[in-house]
Amino acid sequence: MAGVIIRSARAKRLSNAFISFGVAGLGGAGFPTGSKLRGGGDKIKTLIINAAECEPYITADDRLMQDCAAQIVDGIRILAHILQPDEVLIGIEDNKPQAISMLRAVLCDAHGISLRVIPTKYPSGGAKQLTQILTGKQVPHGGRSSDIGVLMQNVGTAYAIKRAVIDGEPLTERVVTLTGEAVSRPGNVWARLGTPVRHLLNDAGFCASAEPMVIMGGPLMGFTLPGLDVPVVKITNCLLAPSASEMGEPQEEKGCIRCSACADACPADLLPQQLYWFSKGQQHDKATAHNLADCIECGACAWVCPSNIPLVQYFRQEKAEISAIRQEEQRAAEAKARFEARQARLEREKAARAERHKKAAVQPAAKDQDAINAALARVRDKQRDAAQPIVIQSGAKPDNSEAIAAREARKAEARARKAQQQAASVEARSPSRSTRVKPRWKPLSPAPKRVKPNSRSRRWKPR
Repeated sequence: MAGVIIRSARAKRLSNAFISFGVAGLGGAGFPTGSKLRGGGDKIKTLIINAAECEPYITADDRLMQDCAAQIVDGIRILAHILQPDEVLIGIEDNKPQAISMLRAVLCDAHGISLRVIPTKYPSGGAKQLTQILTGKQVPHGGRSSDIGVLMQNVGTAYAIKRAVIDGEPLTERVVTLTGEAVSRPGNVWARLGTPVRHLLNDAGFCASAEPMVIMGGPLMGFTLPGLDVPVVKITNCLLAPSASEMGEPQEEKGCIRCSACADACPADLLPQQLYWFSKGQQHDKATAHNLADCIECGACAWVCPSNIPLVQYFRQEKAEISAIRQEEQRAAEAKARFEARQARLEREKAARAERHKKAAVQPAAKDQDAINAALARVRDKQRDAAQPIVIQSGAKPDNSEAIAAREARKAEARARKAQQQAASVEARSPSRSTRVKPRWKPLSPAPKRVKPNSRSRRWKPR
């Protein structure tokens, strides 16, 4: 039991290391490897390493196995140490003889790892298809391979795990296939993540036409890039630059004749013709009921369709619409839950306020209660004093000394206050020289004396 706990702790630390170093699936949808290992838990019985690489033009994994077979096996051992599966299988197609020989040379000393060579048939490299070929188990509709005890990883992911755990290097580059008739020097290159596609193609001798067409991925499952400034990402395994003659003339889409050729070619045992009608008619429920989510978008149905219907495009669009509808429904459900929680909270607060008001109306406040208690105490004291008998002693005189002393003190205080007032009034009537206020005006100067006229002066006499 202790060994299981220690192994579980080590596995958790390794999974955290995968997350820290950015290790993700390099052959499929790019799921984080650490999260994928945690999701499997202890129920994984079979670990499958996907080395099939079945789609035409792509040789990135083939080149990696030829050059780095020992490092890939080291990464597989790390995965086996984490999961502790009953068996480890490497699935590879028989059109890669050099890679097969290199892996066999490295695995001669490895125990518990089996190399299985399978026929070259598209799309054998799909996760569900390879699982069924190697184990005979079929992944249930709407389920995952972990539901049947199987976990699948790509050879490129195993190599990235070795570099992360042993070398301490994060996932910053991957092998990319540069091919197509528009490329003069095709081959496989180590490309840093984030490198513009234009830079890689120009380095490979890309001859751009008036309207250059570049496909990220293979010719069947890839998609056309909107421009050449798109960066290289973790799932970029191939850049296909076909010429106009290589792509052929575009064919006109015709009506479905229900020949069932698409159903015969579907590796997932679906009914593409029915899914086409449901997707075109916006019948999302019926498309979901016919297991549209199980479509791996391999393009086999569109390849064999005599009416040249781009079935994969319809299926991708329908998946996107269904995903958008589900996200909107989830947001609506979350908004409804928040609204109901808010209403419940408001109701609780309202009930709490009503309860507080009810208690306040029934019980008096603390101050009122104190006043009532004080009044009751006074009443009890009066009743107790009234109940005591009055005893009169003969010849006793009342002791009024305290009252007399208080009266004399009040008289002395009144006399002092009166004397102080009289002194203040006297001082106000006869102010001292120093406190006399000078007038703000100047005294008038004496009037000049009138000069009497000289008696000797001539007087005017009227005629």
